[in-house]
Amino acid sequence: MLVVAYVAYAWMTFPNVSLLEDQWPKTTAFMEQRKAELRAEGKDDTIQYQPVPYSKISPYLRRAVLVSEDNDFYEHNGVDVDALKEAIRKDWERGQITRGGSTITQQLAKNLYLSPSRNPLRKIKEYFIARSLENHLSKKRILELYLNVVEMGERVYGAEAASRAYFHTSAASINPSQAALLAGCLPNPREMNPGSPNKRLRARQSIILSRLRRWGYLVEEQVLTEKTAPAPQTETTVTTESTETTETTDTTGTTETTPPPTTTTQHPSS
Repeated sequence: MLVVAYVAYAWMTFPNVSLLEDQWPKTTAFMEQRKAELRAEGKDDTIQYQPVPYSKISPYLRRAVLVSEDNDFYEHNGVDVDALKEAIRKDWERGQITRGGSTITQQLAKNLYLSPSRNPLRKIKEYFIARSLENHLSKKRILELYLNVVEMGERVYGAEAASRAYFHTSAASINPSQAALLAGCLPNPREMNPGSPNKRLRARQSIILSRLRRWGYLVEEQVLTEKTAPAPQTETTVTTESTETTETTDTTGTTETTPPPTTTTQHPSS
């Protein structure tokens, strides 16, 4: 009975992710949770959040996030099953839930709608939201949303806010070194400050820069290329009088457009 009740609740509260195709989220579950924590501590709950289009985010940062967080982003359908199995295996060996095996799509689902909890029921909901995101949005749009809402430090959310907070420039203008610092902080952005990097963040920065030099461009190029169905094969028709070979050529052009967003700055009142 409890299972039925939970399934009914999950169905009724399941988010309409299709709205994200041409709209920016005004806030996220993670932002709201942090604001509540700040208020409970008697502090001002203002956060920095200023979404910008994909083209206004440095390609160095786009690629740095891909190679550090989810280098198979283009290949999976929202959930990297192999990575998830490996995470579960290691959790089982440790006897506790410590790893999530999360893709960028799963992280986006969690940031937008859920909580940092590792509760198994929450992970199940995350799985289905991630699949829904992949069904309704392009890979480019998913990455664009993630880069704009992910926490990148205390009260700092998204590439634009982080670039201005730490480097006093726009997200479009940061260099590879700065991009690697921002991408490197993502596992624990409150402990690894891109504006004052500790030894752990410097080590991550070095690894990310190395990956960028090797294959960062190729990873993003995949994201920007929509998968298409293979062209029809040559068909051969045989008649009693003669043999005719009919070749069918399928020329497919893929153009992906992201609706022009409205740039906003979120300054919630306390």
